[in-house]
Amino acid sequence: MNSFRNRLTFIMIAMIALSVTAAGFIMAKTFKETHINTLEDSMVREMQIILAKMEWKEGDPASLIPYFSSEAAMLKKYTGERVTFIAGDGTVLGDSDHAAATMDNHMNRSEVLEAHASGIGREIRHSDTLNQNLLYVAIATDPSNPQSSVIRLAVSLADVEGSIYQLWTVLIIGLLILFLVAAFISYRIALSLTRPLEQITRVAKQIKNMDYDARVTVKKQGEIGELGNAINAMAESLDVQMTRIRENESQLESVLDNMINGVVMIDETGQIVLISRRAEEILGFSSKELVGRNFAEAKQQYELSQMIHEGLAVREHIREEINFYFPEERLLELNLVPIYHEGNEFGGVLLVLQDVTAIRRLERIRSEFVANVSHELKTPIAAVKGFAETLLGGAVKDEETTRSFLQIIFDESDRLNRLIGDILELSKIESRRVPLYFSPVEVDSFVQKTVTLMETEAAKKSIRLDVQAEGGLYVEADEDRLRQIMMNLLANGINYTPEGGKVTLAVEGIDEDHIRIKITDTGIGIPKKDLPRIFERFYRVDKARSRSSGGTGLGLSIVKHLVELHKGTISVTSTVGAGSTFIIELPVLQQ
Repeated sequence: MNSFRNRLTFIMIAMIALSVTAAGFIMAKTFKETHINTLEDSMVREMQIILAKMEWKEGDPASLIPYFSSEAAMLKKYTGERVTFIAGDGTVLGDSDHAAATMDNHMNRSEVLEAHASGIGREIRHSDTLNQNLLYVAIATDPSNPQSSVIRLAVSLADVEGSIYQLWTVLIIGLLILFLVAAFISYRIALSLTRPLEQITRVAKQIKNMDYDARVTVKKQGEIGELGNAINAMAESLDVQMTRIRENESQLESVLDNMINGVVMIDETGQIVLISRRAEEILGFSSKELVGRNFAEAKQQYELSQMIHEGLAVREHIREEINFYFPEERLLELNLVPIYHEGNEFGGVLLVLQDVTAIRRLERIRSEFVANVSHELKTPIAAVKGFAETLLGGAVKDEETTRSFLQIIFDESDRLNRLIGDILELSKIESRRVPLYFSPVEVDSFVQKTVTLMETEAAKKSIRLDVQAEGGLYVEADEDRLRQIMMNLLANGINYTPEGGKVTLAVEGIDEDHIRIKITDTGIGIPKKDLPRIFERFYRVDKARSRSSGGTGLGLSIVKHLVELHKGTISVTSTVGAGSTFIIELPVLQQ
C-alpha cells in the first residue's frame, strides 16, 4: 500500500509541477511578447514624431550623409536608441552609432523590406558587435511609395531579457515552494485516500486467515466507505456461513464417530479421503495412515481390495460378507455404494463396514436354542406318549405296572411344565418384560428364611446347610427375584452334592456400596473347560445327571440375567471332585 501511496503522491506532484511549469512558460512568453510589442509601439510613435518634426532633405546621398548623421546623433541623445536613416535604394544616409559611408546597403534587410511593403517593419537579430539581441523597427516616410526612404530605430533587448530572467527566477523559486507545498498536500491527500484502503486490505487479510470477527471502521461515506461496508457485510456473511459449515462438520463428525458401522470414502482415483473412527477400529489402521493414500497401499486382505477395485470399475452397489482376521477375527458385512455429484458426475465409492459377528452368533444361538427347546420338549413328550401307548395296549390291567407308568407320566409332565415355565421366564427376563420392585431387604433374616425353604430338599440327601451372614447388612433389591436367585443356586448345590455333603451360604459387605454373596458346595465340581459356558441356555456339564435330577438347563441362565437386572455380577470357581463356589456382588443402592 505504501508503493500505491507513493505512486499516487508522485502522480499528483507531477501533474501539479507540469501544470505550474506550463503556466510559467506561457506567462514568460506572454510577458516577453507583450513587453516587445509595447516597445515596438513606443518606437513607432517616436519615429512618427521624428518624421513630423524633422525636415527630410532630398539630394545626392553623399551630400546628405553629414546632415542625417548629425540628426541621428542628436536624436539618440533624446531617445537613447540607435537611429538610422536609409534612402529608398537602401543606402544608409545616417546612423547614430556608425559612419554611414562605411555601412552596407540595407535594401535587403527584413525590417526595411517589410516597411516598404506595409509601412512598418520589425526584426529581432543578434548583434555580433554588441553580442546581444537587438530589436529593429522601421517605418517608411511615405507608405504609399514602395521606394520610400526609411527611418529605423534599434534598441537592445538586454533589459527585456533581464526582466524575463528575473521573472523566471521568481517563477522557479515560486515553483519550488509550490512544489514543496504541493508535495506535502499531495502526500496528505494520498494518505487520507490510502489509509482506509490499508485498513480494508488489513481486514481482508484477516478474513483470509479465517478471522471473521475483523471489521472495517467506516468514518466517511463515499466510494471507500461503501467498499468498507461491503467488506463488513461480506465478513458477516462469511462468519454466518462458516459457523453453519462448522456446525454441519461437527454434526457430521459426531455422526461418523458415533456410528456403530465403519465408513470409508474413496474418490474416483482410488484415494482414501475419509475414514471414520469405527472403521479405524475394524480395519486396525489409523486415519493418518490411510487418508491421502491409495486403497491398494493399505495392507488389507485381498478380497476387500478386489471389492473396492470392482466397485470403482462397475460403479454399482456391491454387498458381501467377508471374514477378517486382523486385528481380530470378525465377520463383516461390506456395502460398497457409488457416489455421484451434481451433474451425475462419478465421485468415488462409499464403503460401509458392519460387524455382524454378534448378529450371526445370536442367530446361531437362536437356532441352537430352538433346536435345544425342540429336543428338550421332545424327550418328556416322547416318554409320556410311549408309556401312555403301553397302558393303552393292555398294561393297564397290571395295577403295579400301571401305577409305575402313571408315576413316570406324572414326573415327565411335571418336568415338561417346569421346562415350559423356565423358557417363558427366561424369555421375559431377556426381553426386559419382568418388572422389578426394589425395596430395602434386611440380609440376615432374608437369608435365614431362604435357607429354611431349602432345608427339606437338603434333608432328603442328608446335606447340611450352613449360613454365615454378616449382621446389619441391607440391600436394595426385588425380594422375590433375589430369593429366586439364591434358591436356584442352593438347589444346584444340593442336586450336585453327594449325600452327607455340605452347602454354605455366606454374605459379607465388600465396602459401603456393595455386598458379596457366596454359595459353596462340596459337590462333584465343574471341569475348567465348561466354566465359561455354564451360564448358557440348556448347557449341561453332565447331561445324564442333569436330566435325572430334574434340571431344565435354564436355571443358571435365569440367575445370570436376574443378577444383571440388579446391576450386579456373578462368577464361579470350581475344582472337580471338591465342589464349586458361585460369587454374586450386588450394589447396596440401585441408581
